[in-house]
Formats: sequence, C-alpha cells, structure tokens
Amino acid sequence: METSRIAICIDNDLLNRIDLLVKSKTFPNRSKIFQEAIKEKIEKIERVRLYRECLKLDSDSEQKIADEGMESEFVEWEKY
Repeated sequence: METSRIAICIDNDLLNRIDLLVKSKTFPNRSKIFQEAIKEKIEKIERVRLYRECLKLDSDSEQKIADEGMESEFVEWEKY
C-alpha cells in the first residue's frame, strides 16, 4: 500500500492517550492508530449513507419488481 505523509493538529490530551496506546503496544505506532480510526469512521459514514438510501426504497414496489423477474423463470421450468 502506497502511503502519503501529512501533518495534522491534535489536542494534547488526545495525543497523550494515543501515545499510551503505542507504549502499551496496542498499536505499533501513531500512524497505524490514525489509519485505522479514519478507515473505521469512513466505513461507518458509508454504512449510514447506504442505510439512509435503503430507507427511501418502497418495499412493496421493490417486491413487485422482484416477483416480476421471477415469473419468467417459473414459466420456463419443465414440469416433472
């Protein structure tokens, strides 16, 4: 994985907590903590967005579309 170096500003208390996690070997370094935290946050945002989009769907309409798609499959099956 290619990485890029960035500079950020962070609250000293939060940085101290991060350093304790590194010192206790919970994480190998500060960078890894930031990478994992940002990745988790982005994934959470994406899940919430997908959930909100799914709420916009009309379940009756979606069921009707699914049922229509299945009708052609049942007609083509051989009878035993």
